[in-house]
Parts: sequence; C-alpha cells; structure tokens
Amino acid sequence: MKKLLLFVCTALFFAACQPNETTTQTTSVEKSNIDKSTVDATVCALKAKFPNADESLLSRGVKHVANLWIASDGSAEVFKTFCEANYVADKNERVLVFNKISRNIEIITGYFNKITLDLLEPVHLNTFEKHAIDNEFGAYSVDAHWQDDFYKNKIAFIIALNFPPFSLEEKEALAGKWNRQQWAYARLGDYFTARVPAELLQNANNAAAGADLYIADYNIFVGHLTDANDKRFFPEDKVLLSHWNLRDEIKANYANSVDGLEKQKIIYQVMQRIISQEIPEKVINSGDFEWDPYTNVVYQNCKTIEATPEPNERYQQILNNFHANKEIDPYYPDQNTFIKRQYAGAKEISHENTEKIFTDFLKSEETKKVGELIKNRLGRDLQPFDIWYDGFKARSGMDESKLDAQTRKLYPNAPALEADLSNLLEKLGYGKDRAKFLADHIAVDPARGSGHAWGGAKKGQKAHLRTRIGAKGMDYKGYNIAIHEFGHNVEQTISLYDVDNFIMNGVPNTAFTEALAFIFQKRDMLLLDRNDESDQKDALKKLDLFWSAYEIMGVSVLDIRVWKWLYENPEANAAQLRDATMQIAKEVWNEFYAPVYGIKDQTILAVYSHMLNSPLYLSNYAFGNVIEFQLEEQLKGRSFPNEVDRIFKQGKLTPNQWMIEATGSKLSTQPLIQAASESLKKLEN
Repeated sequence: MKKLLLFVCTALFFAACQPNETTTQTTSVEKSNIDKSTVDATVCALKAKFPNADESLLSRGVKHVANLWIASDGSAEVFKTFCEANYVADKNERVLVFNKISRNIEIITGYFNKITLDLLEPVHLNTFEKHAIDNEFGAYSVDAHWQDDFYKNKIAFIIALNFPPFSLEEKEALAGKWNRQQWAYARLGDYFTARVPAELLQNANNAAAGADLYIADYNIFVGHLTDANDKRFFPEDKVLLSHWNLRDEIKANYANSVDGLEKQKIIYQVMQRIISQEIPEKVINSGDFEWDPYTNVVYQNCKTIEATPEPNERYQQILNNFHANKEIDPYYPDQNTFIKRQYAGAKEISHENTEKIFTDFLKSEETKKVGELIKNRLGRDLQPFDIWYDGFKARSGMDESKLDAQTRKLYPNAPALEADLSNLLEKLGYGKDRAKFLADHIAVDPARGSGHAWGGAKKGQKAHLRTRIGAKGMDYKGYNIAIHEFGHNVEQTISLYDVDNFIMNGVPNTAFTEALAFIFQKRDMLLLDRNDESDQKDALKKLDLFWSAYEIMGVSVLDIRVWKWLYENPEANAAQLRDATMQIAKEVWNEFYAPVYGIKDQTILAVYSHMLNSPLYLSNYAFGNVIEFQLEEQLKGRSFPNEVDRIFKQGKLTPNQWMIEATGSKLSTQPLIQAASESLKKLEN
C-alpha cells in the first residue's frame, strides 16, 4: 500500500486524507468579511489597471481570495488594496512567479516529509526498540500549521489570487485543451481551497497515528490455534498480521492438497471473530495462550481460562476517523463531507459515479461464470473466503515452502534486497544506467507491520520500500508484498524526478500508483526466474485480475456505505457501528456475492484493516485493478520500461485525461469484463 504523505494531503486535500481522534468539540467557522460589492469593485479596478488581462481568470482569482479572507486578514479596503498590489497580469512575470512558488513549495514539503519520515522510523521499523514515547513523536504533525502560516503571511492569498482552483467538472471539460503550463497553474490552485484550523489537522494526525499503531500490532499467533480435538494447524512460531497476512495464508493454501482447506477454514473463523469483536483480547498479539476460534475457548497450560472479548476497539478506530473529519466538514462548503472530499476531491471521481461503476461490474454475468469455473477447478462448492481464490496465478500450484527457501536465501535482510533492486529492474527490460538511477533512489527498510511505500517529496530524497522481513529472512509473502511496494517506489521516483515541474509531480490519485504496483507484483515469478509459458497463461492472468477486481469492488462499496451510515447516525457508539457494519456487509454480500457463491449473510468483506487506518482508501485498489488491465494491454508488444517511463511522466492530470494520454481510452471496466468473457471461451476451447 502506498503511504499517503501527511503534508501532501495538507497542501491538496488535507482534511480529506486525515482521520482524527474522537472529539465533540465544535470549532466555529469564521465567515468571509468580503461582500459582493467589494469583489465587484476590486475586479473592476483590476480590469482598468490591466486591460489586457484574462477577465475570466482575474475574476475567478478575486472571488476565490474573497471566500478565504476573514476579518483578521484585514478590512474590505485592505482586501482591495492587496489584490491590486499582488495581481500578476504579465504572462512572463506569471511564469517567473509560478517557478519561484514551485521551488519553495518543494523545499517546504520536502523537508516536512523528511522530518515526518524520520520521526516515524521507531514506529514503522522493527530495528528500533519500542517505547510509548515513539508513538507520541510519530503522531506529531510537523506541517499542521503550514496552511495557517501561509494565510497569516498572505502567501496563500497571492497564490489563490493568481492561480485559482478549478472544479472537477471544469477540469474534465478543459483537460484536452490545456497545455502543460495551464495544467500546472490549475494544480497550484488546488493547494489553497479551504482554510482548516491547524488544531484540527494536528488532531487528525494523532488519530491517524493511533489507527496505524493499532493495526501494526494486530498479530494472530496462528501456531497457537487449535480445534476441539486439540489439533494444531501451523508451526508454533508462525505469526500473521491482520488482515493482510491472514488473507495471504488463505491464498497460499490453495496449493496445499493435504490440509489446505482446513487451514483456510480456521483462518476464516479467526476473521469472523475479529469482525464481530468476539475475539478474546488475550490472544491478540500474544502467544501465551491456545485458542479454538470455532468454540472461542482459550486455554493455558491445557486448562480453560476466562477470556473477555476485545471491547469494540476496531470500530472505535473508525469512529475516531469519522468524528475528526466531520469537524472539518464546515470548512469545505462544496465538499462538506469526508466522502465527497475523498472522491470528488482527492480521487477526482465522485462517490456516486464510483459506486455505479463498481456495482455495474459486480452485477455482470461474468462474475457467475468465473465463479462456476473456480468451483469446477476446486472440485467443491465455493466458500466465502474464495473471494481470495489464487489458483489462476502461475505460482498457485507451487509449494510455497520452496518459494520461501528461495526468497530467504536471496534476501536474508533489507540491505540484500536493496542491493538487488537494479538487477530486478534489468530483468524487466531496463537498461543498466536507467535501472541504476531508479534503484539508487529507493531505500529498503524492515517494516514492523505489513509494509508500505513512502515516496520522496523533494528531488534528492529517496522513496522508501518497507516490508516485513523475519529473523530467517524474507519469506515469499514478504517478497510478494515487497515487489508490490517496489512498483510504488518506481512510480514515485519517475513522477517526482521526471515530471516537467514539481507542482505536476505524482499521479491523478493513488489508484494509479496501485496499478503499477499490481503490474510489478504480477511479475514476481519472472523476477525469481520462474516463468509460465503455458498456452493458458494470458487467459488465466485476465481472469485472476477480474476476480481480484470483483473482490475489492465489493469491499469498496461496503466502505462507502458504512461512511454513509455514519453521516446518517453521527451519535452512534462503537457497538452500534459494529452491528451496522456487519449488517451492511451482509447486505453487500447478498446483493453481489450470494448469487455467485450460493451462500447468504456473510460478513467477510468487513475484515479489511484499511477501513480503520486508511478510510475510503479501498476504492484505489479497485480502480487500480481496472487501470492495471488497461495499462497491461497498452504494454503488450511494446518496451516495458519505455512505456512505463512515458506514461508515468505525465504527472497529475485528471484520471480520464491521464488514461487517454496513456492508452488512448478513458477509464472503464468494460475492457476487463470483455476480456474475462473472451478468456472463459478460450479456456472452454
């Protein structure tokens, strides 16, 4: 998963990206003290002063500054004088001013990134001894006052006046007409769209850090799982992080014909206990007890002991995020809910459109046909955990213990992986010099949690690949995740160093970096020099992607609907949210999965940890699958490195415009649905 940089969210859509701790204290929103007559008079004065200026842009800038201006900034006369003194009408001067602003924002955000990254090292990396004080420093948001400062010193107003924002609808309409300079000006306009108090931003970061910590230490000691017959299923020292490693263990056991199904079923039972919060608190992150998740009985020294369930902490984390972002809502008149800011704002795809795209896909007839194929391949009825069916991949029939042995030998520690990055890129077709450039800008760190990618924010900074590496070395699961994060890092490096200006750096939204991460991850066997050249390879690869999209789109719909419920029930407590989430999960399952699985009322979609520490992020994976397919089709028959470099040098366009320039087509699920249909026919033949 790509780690969202806190200061970047501050600059672009900070309140949309950051959760908060539970608080009911309401901050009054100070309204603008600039009326329409002052705005009109100011516009007229500027038109008279600069008769050749673009009237539309001039008027847009004055109106935007007026919306942000409050009494403490000065009187109406001060406002008018400020606009007259700071409007840049000359095109050459505007370019000069833009370049200076771009340079300075890169410096500011770059060093904020460096400080934040360093402060979080004891929290994120397993090379540090843990202490509670690390959590306090990790929760500190060094950039929380940045926007406040820029309003006070009026730099924000200079930017807003000369580089005003455009709505999503306007960007979509103008996307094909704008040149790179116009795009850059519009993206600079996204930096100051609302005036959120620094205290709310700092509180948001505190809760975000709290959710990260909760998830990072949510390990299940599966070596201590047992059933009523005292049967053990896993090595005693095996520990799996929820939900990522639990899910990956289910995936790994499709190749296990001995007791794979038993292992999958017991892990599924663990997941159900986590979702319902019936899981005994004693067994979370502890190997001191034996636990039968079927009966929910805990043992110590072969004796049954009392074990109280976890006190709805999982759902309290979601509530913390909700209350924080609801406090921020009033500062965004046009995007006055966290849902709107995450979708129409950060993703630049509305939540209404997102839900329609996903539900149309989920209802497609191909889901039933692919489900029937999986059922036949398994030789049994589908189980709820088959949303993670992994049998289409080339590695699905391989003994994972052999893969573990290979990856542990290759990568006994983080430095070994870092030293091999250039070689991995050369296997993907990169020339030696280009591979070295990209690899030299990526550092590998041993993660305490499942891992993530954290990009640089200033030229000269490295992207960080963080993945879990055990004492015996990197097992295959860790390697597979690492290759995913490596894809993020390559995108982060290209879109920082190779985009034509800093303000345009990055991608339209994180779904686009997820797409490249998926593309890298699907080549993990190639990078281990294990190739599948079967005639069915292409068809199976497409079906694997289709089934992954089917899984994650349903989870994304659940995430959206839970947040809609929260806005409808803002006073709900953690127990009520737990019950509502489980009910909504059942409804989503019954609507989109029961027709395929033949089983109703399943809650498995609610197990995703992202719902806690990355609220409303899951849609990025779903869109990432769609983008991945369209990019893979574009890559066919072309140079992988040349196309990846070309495509990700585009920077931060709108999603549809980025896709048009990358592939010639808009973002759409139809090509993936059609490919699944064609692949099914090919396998039949």
